[in-house]
Parts: sequence; C-alpha cells; structure tokens
Amino acid sequence: MGFLDTLLGRTTRVQPNLDVLFAIPSAALTLQAALELAPTGVGAVCFKAAEGAAAAQSETDIRDLLTLDPTLDVAVSHDEFGYTWITCTQTVVDLAALVTGLHAINATLADAGFGPSLLCTVVGFRAAAPVDVEAPHRVGLVYLFKRGTVYPFAPTGGLRRDTPLEMQIRAALAGDLTIEPDLERWFPVWNAPVP
Repeated sequence: MGFLDTLLGRTTRVQPNLDVLFAIPSAALTLQAALELAPTGVGAVCFKAAEGAAAAQSETDIRDLLTLDPTLDVAVSHDEFGYTWITCTQTVVDLAALVTGLHAINATLADAGFGPSLLCTVVGFRAAAPVDVEAPHRVGLVYLFKRGTVYPFAPTGGLRRDTPLEMQIRAALAGDLTIEPDLERWFPVWNAPVP
C-alpha cells in the first residue's frame, strides 16, 4: 500500500482464502468438545444474483458438480435483498463432504468471474443436547468471502442473537480458524437457510 492510498483512506482488499473452509471439520471437533455443538449437515453459499447466460451456466455447473454426491440435496432460493442462496443438506452428516461441496460452489462461481458477487458461506451447528427445548442453541459459522475470515452467528429467534454464546465460540475456535477480529463485521444473516 502506498502513501497516497494511506492518505486517501484506501485499503488493500484481503485475498479470499477458500481453504479456510477445510479447517471447519477440525474446528467442529473443538466445538463439540468445548460447547457440545454438533454439525447439522446443512451449509449454504450466498451471493448476489447475476443475470445472463454465464450466471445460468454457473448454476447448471454447480448442480451437475454436486449431483456427483448422492448424499447432498441442493436447493436454490432467493431472499428479499436480492441474494441467492445455494443450500446443501445432507441426509447423513459428513462435515468434510459438506465443506468440500461448499468449497466447490465458491470455486465454481469465482472461476466463472462471480468472485466479487460472493458474500458468505454458512455451515450449521446445533446443541448436541438442547439446553432449552423451546429455543435450542443454533449456530452458523459464517465465512466472509471478501475477508477470508470466519465468525459465529447464533440466532435465538426473531431478530435476536446469543452474543455470549458467539463470544464463547470465538474463544474456543481462536486456535482453529481465522476469526474475524472486527466485531462490526459479524453481520447477522437472518435470511440464511442455515442453521
């Protein structure tokens, strides 16, 4: 970064590191041991919907790629903010296979030129033994594509989140994942089909 960039407040964009996703299965072991959170077998990739033949071809390529794994059920949905969610749901939870599928979706979209449109990837977890039957702990590990970092998101119902649980997860995973240091970037993903 040069002097003028510093003076004008410009920052260098962090290059996304999709391989961070492959650290999630080992981090899941930490979550299970420390906080009794287990993977749900559901994950999703969120991106700004693009128009045109290239976007349609990318979606077809993703579906074709993911049909190679018969344990994954793939669904595409759109939220009210104009984002597209590609959700993968497993019949039998295999977190390593799920993460591989989510990585393939991200890589396919990035290779097709839609990297700037990628927002995040969310992998779902839940309390292995629900503490509160009416409001069981649900957590999404959110990978921010443009930052190359991960943060926990723990919705409790409505538009509320369990911040103390998120802080516990942050402390537990500090050695396993690149946690997003700026809490202002821990955006709530209320519309995520995960967790």
